[in-house]
Amino acid sequence: MTKRFMHLLFGASVFMFQHTLPAEAQIKATSKETLPAAKSGMPQHDPPITRPLNTAIGEAGNDYGFDMAPETTLKVVEGAVKKIPSKLPPGPFKPSWKSLQANYQVPSWFVGAKFGLFMHWGLYSVPAYKSEWYEKHMYGNKDMIAWHSEHFGPQDKFGYKDFIPLFNQEKFDADAWAELFKKSGAKFVIPTAQHHDNFAMWDSKVTPYNAKQMGPKRDLIGELCKAVRKQGLKFGVSNHGIENFQFINPPADMLEQMKAEKADLFDPNWIGFYNVADRSDTACQNFLVNWFERNVELIDKYQPDMLWFDNGIDQRYLDPLKLQIAAYYYNRAKQWGKEVSISTKKAAFAPAGTNITTIGSILDFEGRIPPGIRTGVWQVDSKIGSTWGYTSDMGVASAASIIGTLVDIVSKNGTLLLNLSPKADGVIPQEQQETLLDIGKWLDVNGDAIYGTHNWIQFGEDGPHKIRFTVKGDALYAIIVGKWPGASILISSLAQGQSLQGKITSVTMLGSKGQLTFSQNATGLKVNLPSVPPCDAAYVLKITGLKMNSPTWTATGNPINK
Repeated sequence: MTKRFMHLLFGASVFMFQHTLPAEAQIKATSKETLPAAKSGMPQHDPPITRPLNTAIGEAGNDYGFDMAPETTLKVVEGAVKKIPSKLPPGPFKPSWKSLQANYQVPSWFVGAKFGLFMHWGLYSVPAYKSEWYEKHMYGNKDMIAWHSEHFGPQDKFGYKDFIPLFNQEKFDADAWAELFKKSGAKFVIPTAQHHDNFAMWDSKVTPYNAKQMGPKRDLIGELCKAVRKQGLKFGVSNHGIENFQFINPPADMLEQMKAEKADLFDPNWIGFYNVADRSDTACQNFLVNWFERNVELIDKYQPDMLWFDNGIDQRYLDPLKLQIAAYYYNRAKQWGKEVSISTKKAAFAPAGTNITTIGSILDFEGRIPPGIRTGVWQVDSKIGSTWGYTSDMGVASAASIIGTLVDIVSKNGTLLLNLSPKADGVIPQEQQETLLDIGKWLDVNGDAIYGTHNWIQFGEDGPHKIRFTVKGDALYAIIVGKWPGASILISSLAQGQSLQGKITSVTMLGSKGQLTFSQNATGLKVNLPSVPPCDAAYVLKITGLKMNSPTWTATGNPINK
């Protein structure tokens, strides 16, 4: 991911408030029109949003203080697009925002999925220290430089590349992983195909730095793709690779020494792996062309149901390149007869400037849940433990904690993308497996309140008990999060006089037999609960008789304008 160390240093970013932009602005705004006047050779960062933003739905723009895009210009990016060797497949999608808007629709399979699995799976799990940003900090952070030197040797003698032979994945069993994912109740799986470190986890012909030729000598993505689909789950890939170009920024003395010795970062055999020795415009263009080629290879080899990008593609000056890959991917999907989608953060695919005007992409929030209901279609990527990549001392959240997060997200109309952290030997640690299996057991009982649902008129209440609401058809689900409340519970949101349409006719608890007795007055709906809890975490009441609001997803994924 791109922001976690920044968050530690500067604090989590804060949502601001902004009014909805008119839909026609999405088409009129092109990458050139939304860019500030460029100074020769200077990066063209997106200007900050100064208008108020809608905090309730998590509206945001491309806050350039935290992006990981290559520090370049629109001219360089347009030059890269001209060098792209691959031709666009025939189909309705052209590399323009207008074409994307006219032809894109959120995949129907995603609308009701509500729970997927993500993972940070890569070389950083070998040192298993601090985070998946190990490469950046072993060359740039004073304490990490010293720690690496103490445990593995000086950076000029043992660089990040030297972890590749140790990333052997000898215990990796794709079928066992896929069976675990199925039991967890997840509906789709998105492993890391490539992280910021530039190592490809698949059998690649467009980069030599890949898992088939080095390290495990296996097509890890290919094996997992086959196993996951055999379980009937959707399979996507995440690509953080565009962030590699300027990911490593060592101190001057380290750079000078390595340059003089032609060691590690300046080793001729590894210059294309690190992208440190040459950061000229020509080098950046070649890098961007290769980024495109790697995505094309992933698309053609694995036909991913979702192509997920991190913050590195956010900036507007990258729009011409993003539009090329979007048109390629969506036209390919038309040829396959599949519903697919790109997923991005902030305003990466929102040329009008904010994420309520996204075109051709499902919005992803990194570890942040909007505080209110956000209609449309969106997801939150959230980690199962204390770090995204595997670290030897990471803590792992309980199933009850993750279920609470899932319920909160779904009550606001979103989807949870839960990150896992596999080890360098190919094992998913036992603690993570236990949490996944317990989530699956809960969903076996309570999945009707999650899958295929949408938000109610309010997402929940936080009185004596934390309650979250979801809707499916004519049923309202009230999910009691936390400890078992005891003999009864009062739901104040269902009090008489609350402008509710219809009359409650029955209340049941998922996992328990028979109807529950209840009474309703001006203070709320009081429900007498079963004597024995049906599960070990959140408890779901199914309430019928009231008239429910309609589904709130949109074909574009954007919030419904009001």
